[in-house]
Amino acid sequence: MLRTNLKDLVMLAISAQVSAPTLTGTPYRPDTEGMSLIAVGMSGVVYNARVGDAAYGWYGDHVEPGVSIDHPDLGVDYALHYLACVGNEAVIVSGLATGAKGIVTGEHARLLVYFAPDVLEQLCVGDRVLVKTYGRGMRLLDCPGVLVKKAGPNLIERWGLRLSAQGRLQVPVVGIIPAHIMGSGAELTPEFVDQDLMTGDRAALAELGIDQLRLGDLVAVTDTDHRYGRGYKPGGVTIGLIMHGDSNWTGHGPGCQDMLVCANGDIEPVIDPGANIAKLLDIRP
Repeated sequence: MLRTNLKDLVMLAISAQVSAPTLTGTPYRPDTEGMSLIAVGMSGVVYNARVGDAAYGWYGDHVEPGVSIDHPDLGVDYALHYLACVGNEAVIVSGLATGAKGIVTGEHARLLVYFAPDVLEQLCVGDRVLVKTYGRGMRLLDCPGVLVKKAGPNLIERWGLRLSAQGRLQVPVVGIIPAHIMGSGAELTPEFVDQDLMTGDRAALAELGIDQLRLGDLVAVTDTDHRYGRGYKPGGVTIGLIMHGDSNWTGHGPGCQDMLVCANGDIEPVIDPGANIAKLLDIRP
């Protein structure tokens, strides 16, 4: 078992609400081939895309599985983004589904939360959700070169992380992604919103096996330094979570949320087809 500073961390409640999908009066957006489409799948309650399902193939754009929540006060919304971690508990505190519990499964422009299908049927846009944020400031005491970004304590405990004989952190992932595949989101901080895979070249995706990714998959992005920003650095490794679906916009694709990062080779990815949060967090079989 890896040593952590878990006993020093603060658990803090932040309230949010189920967000409403929006479109403009001219909703068409061009895809990578110059054709126009109407984007579907961001915000609100998505009934039929769940963690564990395919990241590709939806007739939608940046599909956010489950429930998307935010707060109209920008300061509160920033707190939600920066303090919530994947695996944190969420509780519905208004409406027909009051008392139902869910799990934070990622972060896009909104926070993404998994609730059971029967709970989704009772939810309404505007219903309030309380998130028990927990994990900000977490450190792996045996791996000082590795920074924890958005991984909650329960995910860290169930992930199967271990130290190699050389002192590197071995991390189970479903696959390895080269840095040149990464696109939109490079300008944002690792704690605030994901970075997209660029998926305009479908042949390259098939060659790398990226076209088989599922929502909830944990992956390694090589030669990246995402400690305090997002950049290229040989030897650096980012462990990310595929948390939203594909996009047809140039420079966009499935979202990859930073979980663990290092700059100098302190992380050793280990291929494990079962490295998906649907399994690790007991979200679904």
